[in-house]
Amino acid sequence: MHGNTPIGIFDSGYGGLTVFRSIAALLPEYDYIYLGDNARAPYGNRSFETVHQYTLECVEWLFSQGCPLVILACNTASAKALRTIQQKDLPRLAPDNRVLGVIRPTAEKIGNYTQSKSIGVLGTKGTVTSGSYDIEIHHFFPDVRVNQLACPMWVPLIENGESNTAGADYFVQKNLNELLAIAPDIDTILLACTHYPLLMSSIQKFLPGNIQVIPQGPIVADSLHDYLLRHPEMRERISVGGTRHFFTTDDTTDFDNHASAFFGSDVRSEQVKL
Repeated sequence: MHGNTPIGIFDSGYGGLTVFRSIAALLPEYDYIYLGDNARAPYGNRSFETVHQYTLECVEWLFSQGCPLVILACNTASAKALRTIQQKDLPRLAPDNRVLGVIRPTAEKIGNYTQSKSIGVLGTKGTVTSGSYDIEIHHFFPDVRVNQLACPMWVPLIENGESNTAGADYFVQKNLNELLAIAPDIDTILLACTHYPLLMSSIQKFLPGNIQVIPQGPIVADSLHDYLLRHPEMRERISVGGTRHFFTTDDTTDFDNHASAFFGSDVRSEQVKL
């Protein structure tokens, strides 16, 4: 990787590839490294301390590969680890580097989509119980009501290749009905887990036509584009070669088979030991 200073993209597993896909489509000129910590996934039900420890180890590895900028393309890591990394770890480890998450840029935009001022937020148990979206969205849109629901079966279904099955439809319909019972006036649903876009066809099947479903990838990509425009000093540090490198902490064959569905094209990864 000598002479290469790519943008690092991290996720606990595969879901961040849906964000990476949008970023690479909007900003294809930059070099990128993706790291999936599949050996320790999922992060969703782990403690704040454990998520911070695991996320920091992955961020440090990406720094060691020359990345001056790392995107936590993981809602759980963004909710449970980002603030501590930014405030306590970065000044000690790499004060000139930056680590960004997916929650704040999403919260900055999501309120613009709703007319009814009521939105649904679907995520993992870890993301929902952290309260991060409720706090961040109300910071930017104090008049928007945030209705959160954890969907614990969705990620296992997706990672086991069951996205387009009757089983997936059952749990998607069940959770959407729960959300609509809580907040029948919602007109916008945010998919606050990067896995969930793989269930988009099933989600839309069980929703009224007036409810729009918003994935995070395009929002995060637009936010990164704006960030680099506002920070030319960072933009100039990132190498421009259009390369993509994929790494996993687990078996590469298994990762590649799953990752290609998330990224939208063939993925060939290397294993890394942290």
